[in-house]
Order: sequence, then structure tokens, then C-alpha cells
Amino acid sequence: MKKNLLIFLIGACLISCREKKETGKIAIVPRPVELILQEGTCTLNAETRIEYGDPALEPVAVYLQTVIREIAGYEPVLSGVKTGDSVHPGNTVFFSLNETLREGDAYRLEIHPKGVQVEAVNPRSALLAVQTLRQLLPVHGADLTLPALQITDYPTWEWRGLMLDAARHFWSKAEVKRFIDLMALYKFNKFHWHLTDDQGWRIEIKKYPQLTEKAAWRHYNNHDRECMRLAEKESNDDFRLPEDRLRKTGDTVEYGGFYTQEEIREVVAYAAERGIDVIPEIDMPGHFSAAISVIPELACFNATGWGREFSAPICPGKEGTLAFCRDVYSEVFELFPYEYVHLGADEVEKDNWKKCPHCRARIRANGLKDEKELQAWFVKQMEVFFRGNGKKMIGWDEIIDGGLSETATVMWWRSWVKNAVHRATEQGNEVILAPNSHCYFDYKQDYSTLRKLYELEIVPKGLTPGQRKQIKGVQGNTWAEWIPSYKRVEYLTMPRMLAFSEVAWRSDSLRNWEEFYIGLPVQFGRLDELGVNYRPLDLENVYTSNAFVGETTVEWKQPLPAVQLRYTTDGSVPDEHSALYAGPFKLTESREYTIRFFRPNGSAADIVRTAYRKEAYRSAVELTDPAAGWKCAWHEAVVNSCDEIEKIPVKEEYTVESLRVPEGVGGKRALVYTGYLWIGKADVYTFSLGSDDGSQLYLHGELAVDNDGPHGPVTLMGQMALEKGWHPVRLYYFDMNNGGFIDLKISDSGGMNIELTGDLLKH
Repeated sequence: MKKNLLIFLIGACLISCREKKETGKIAIVPRPVELILQEGTCTLNAETRIEYGDPALEPVAVYLQTVIREIAGYEPVLSGVKTGDSVHPGNTVFFSLNETLREGDAYRLEIHPKGVQVEAVNPRSALLAVQTLRQLLPVHGADLTLPALQITDYPTWEWRGLMLDAARHFWSKAEVKRFIDLMALYKFNKFHWHLTDDQGWRIEIKKYPQLTEKAAWRHYNNHDRECMRLAEKESNDDFRLPEDRLRKTGDTVEYGGFYTQEEIREVVAYAAERGIDVIPEIDMPGHFSAAISVIPELACFNATGWGREFSAPICPGKEGTLAFCRDVYSEVFELFPYEYVHLGADEVEKDNWKKCPHCRARIRANGLKDEKELQAWFVKQMEVFFRGNGKKMIGWDEIIDGGLSETATVMWWRSWVKNAVHRATEQGNEVILAPNSHCYFDYKQDYSTLRKLYELEIVPKGLTPGQRKQIKGVQGNTWAEWIPSYKRVEYLTMPRMLAFSEVAWRSDSLRNWEEFYIGLPVQFGRLDELGVNYRPLDLENVYTSNAFVGETTVEWKQPLPAVQLRYTTDGSVPDEHSALYAGPFKLTESREYTIRFFRPNGSAADIVRTAYRKEAYRSAVELTDPAAGWKCAWHEAVVNSCDEIEKIPVKEEYTVESLRVPEGVGGKRALVYTGYLWIGKADVYTFSLGSDDGSQLYLHGELAVDNDGPHGPVTLMGQMALEKGWHPVRLYYFDMNNGGFIDLKISDSGGMNIELTGDLLKH
């Protein structure tokens, strides 16, 4: 493994951002704005001195000392020097402040044979320089040799955040620290900690001990049971519930856990040492069932419940409920020193508020129009309390509805609410960008996920320069309904964290996918050494269904040389004893394969199922006087699978000249496209079908791509051999929340794309 990585490192990993000479084997993520490789090396050892020119830099020097001790087993000598004193000659790492550098978290790093010099705007930017050094140093070993170079670097965004949901499933203090360490390595600086929800209350509140005595625990729910089923079906321990999260009382088993206030303080301090602020979220007024289950008087009718879409919220009409919320946040404020605190305020089911006498009285007393304005009233009441305690409030973008305060910060997540950022910034509010279409790391991954994330132009178009200044930064979110173990957290966030670090750090014009991708094996080598349970890179040119005429050569290209591929042909899940893929092979008959990735430490990743179908070219059909475009039938309904769509009566029919959702189709999207596709030559064609939620593509009545089921953005690919001429198409698509998309791309065996417009579509 080390030999292969070294070959790749020397031969392929280039840094080309504004270099003035070749940077060779340097691979840093996110890539520095400017890097100049120089001659020579610098070696750190037990005699190295760490010095600093300002007392404020002492914690940075101590942190570097800790990093080197963990890597090499010895500690460099730590000695501070006053500003103006000479730097200790030779074998020295010296930190200094330089306020003339670019505003923000700018730093300048110079490594030369006699030592290392770091100039930084502030101590936090000096910590960023330490993370660059971490990536240049080995993970383990006494030989700490660094390449001579100069780096000038600074981030695009002030807010470079990641959110981890600890409510749906719970993470130990040690696991949260591990997540923070990975964040720091890739220069994220805001840790958003989602601590309460319907499924569990995870933070000790001393005034209400029942919240952690009871509300932190639950019987197995549907998510738990499905994860346990997948653990058995896929032979995947990542889906198992950790034993230390289970509480057994007689025959009763409950899942849960919580953080004591001392543990919270410890994590917050740990993050601060790494330059990361911690933002707590106690979600209200919705997503509150865990608390209501033990304090039922918080709800409108003194009971938990479920509305049309979401859980019954707290009752903003009761003074006692408002007092409870203030009590909780009073204790939260004491634990989290950072000025920003997240209220949540998303997905609030308001049906109870329409019937509740307390809520109706509150609406009348305050001259409110409806329940939307009641939610806005509650949010503003909480913001007044926040600001009175020296805190600034963040809320999900639903806080815009019903009237947004002038000072709240909006976290935009609903990618389908296109004008949310425009509305908030137009009013002068700060916005943090976290669109679920790209920035929800719990969504299922496919071959295109990483590149789409890396190339994301995250700022919505049409903002004025003044509005753009209100964009505070960006954030990626990991929700944990389907993530029962910390290993699964790492699987879903790595390597997405690497790609998103570039979005958070570098402007769009400085990002280059090819250069980033070619350097990934170096980062995966580091992740191997750190024991990270990452998702390997996808196989190249391997689809759900692969068609061939006559015979074909099967080649499974895996970009990570240290990752093994093992497979079966009987549908069983591969294990460490299954056949090992050793290289390309000929195939003359149809066959199905189940492939599994195995990391260098022997741990197994998810499985890939693929079929190779030997087939003849499907014959074209004759058309008489066809009309332009495809027909699109709208079945107005919320469905969970494509086979349910045509059971619903057709509400409206449209003709579309490209694959799109017709204007006039409402939120309940269940669509069926029918027509014919023109194929210009006999060939094997690849169909790439992307959707959020489900979709299916049929040609000649045969299923070509099956992307069915409720899910986030997923693209799957299949192949079919077609003759020249017209071929019948039937495409199903549904979207459960009006935030999805449908997309179909077609290419021939040479990779040439076929535009699905104009004369190629008929009905």
C-alpha cells in the first residue's frame, strides 16, 4: 500500500494554484491560494524549539507541540519570546502575528532548511497553518521531514461549518471529538451540534432532570429497526446499534444517551483548542416530541402527537411553555461561549395551533393574522431573550415565513425555496448557505455526488453586491435518522468533507475538479492511517445494468490502489474469502455480480450490484405522422413508488419538448412521460437517470434504469443496445416534497451525449 501511494504521490499529485514553480508532490486540502515549492527540506525532531512572538499565540504553540507528540512520541521544546526578540537560530518553529496580512483568517507559512515560520492575522489563522503542517507531516513516525515551500493562504468564507445530528442517533464524547479533529484537519471552523429532536433529548438541563432521565431514551423506532435489518441483509456492522447506547430494564430495551454539562464543556474547550466554535441547537417550536413526552403540558393539548407531516409542536400560547424555553436556553448559554445559537424553527406542524384556545388567544392579543405569524411571533420572542443574554440567533429558513426579524441569521436549507436567500439578504439579514440538494451528507451517494458537490456554485444568482456581503458562509449537514453508528457517520461524510472544504475555502474560480480528484489518493492514504471509515471512490464505467453485443471486456477501475474488490456471482454478499478481482476479463454470456470494497485494514464498505446483459440490438419502430415532444401526464398525488402513480387519476396532460416539469404542476408531483426517442445509429447507449425522489426509465417496455423509492438526489445508470430509428420510452417520476428534480442524459459508446430536445422527441 505504501509503495503504491508513494508512486502516486510522486507522479500525480500536483498543486497548480498560482504556482511560480512546480509544486510536485504536495497535496493539501483545501488547496492553498498560493504555494511555491522550494529546494531542500526541513526536519523536525526532539531538539526542535517552538517559539512565539505574542502571548496570544501560546495555545497555538501548545497545540502544535501536542500534534508532534501524537505523531512522533516526543515533544519539541516550548519557549515563548517577546515581540522584537530574535528568533532562536535553527531548528525552530516560530509563530508571529502580522495584522497587515489580508483580513480574515489569513496566514503565511514558510518552511526552509533551518526551520518553520508562521505569520498570521490572529491566533485562529495560526491554527490553520498548523493544520497545513499536519497534512505535510506523516500520521505516525519519528521522521518529520517537511518540503521547503512558501504558502500564502486565506479562506473565501468566514463561516465554514459542519452540522452533526446527535438527536436521532447519539454519539459519545470521544466520537464527537474525533469528528471535530477531522473538521480541523480540513479547516472547518464552525461545529453545529443538533442536540434535541423528536427522537431524543441529548443535553443535561439541571432544572428539568426528567429530560435526560427519560426523554433521552426511546424504544426502537422504525429507523432503528430498518438499520438493524440492513445490518443483517448487507452483513454491514456500520448499521448496528452500539451496545453502549442500549439501556435494559427487565425485558425492555431502550436506545439513547446524553451529554452531561461537564462533557459539553469539555467538547467545547476541545474544539476551541482547534479553532472551532460550537453552535448548539435546541430545536423549537417543532421537533419537540421527546420533551413533550415527559412534560406534556408543553403541548397544546397536553400530549405528543403527529400532524399531516410533522410532530405536534409546543404551545406558544401558554406562558409556561415560554418560561420552559427560556429556562432551557439559560442553561445552554452558560455552556456555549460562542455568540451564535441555533433555534431550529423548521418543519412546524401548525394544525393544533388552529384549534388550541391558548394559541387563538395569543393570535388575537397580538393582532396576528394566522399560525404563520404566530410562529414568527414565537421566534421573535426567543430572539429578544437571546439578545438580552448576549447571543445572536440562527434559524432554518422557515423563520422567514410570517415575518423575519431584522437581526436573525437565516440558515438556508430548502433548495426548492429559490427566493429565500434573496428575501433575507434584501432585508439585510445574514445568511448561511446549506442547500439540501448538495449539502446534506446523509443523502445517498452515487458516482456523481462528489463532483457535483465540489463544483457547486453555492451562492444563488441574482444577488446584488450588497446582498452578497450578507452571505456569512456555508455549511454541510449530517442528519442521523439512518446513521446508527459513528462508523456510518464517517462513511457518509468522507470524502464529501474533503470536497466541501474546497467549497468553503476557495472561490469558484480557483477550484479545479481534475486537479482535486487526482490528489485524492494521497488524502485517502492519510485517512487509512487515521482509521477513518471512508466511502471508497466509485468504480469507473460500471453501471446498474451493462449491455453488450457478442462479447465484452469487464474492467472495474478503482482509483484507490490500496482498496481491494471482492465479488460473488450468486447474489450473496461478498466477504474476505470471496473472489478477488485481479484485472480485466472477457465475458460472453449474461451475468450478475455483487461487488464489495475492502479497505487496507480489511474493513468492508457498501456493496455494488451490477448486471452484464448479452443482447441483440432492439429493433426500431415505424411512426406515422408523429407530433413533436413527449406527452406528460400529471397524477396529482403523494406516492412512495413509481408503480403507485398510474393508480391515481390523471389531473392534467401536457406536451413537453424537453424533459422538464411542466408549468402548472403543483407540489404533489407524480408524472408519467411517454413518447419516442430517435437513435441515430446502432450502438450500446448509456442512460443516466437522476431524480429526487424516485424515477424509472423503460424502453420497449423493459426497465432500463430503476431509481425508484423516496430518496435525495441520486443518479443511476444503465445501458441498452438499440438500432437506428425510433424507440418507445416511458418514464416515471415522483417528488414527495416539491424540492426535487428529474434529469435524463444519454450517451453512445464513444461518450457522445445526445440532446433530448427538438426533433429527437416525438409522440
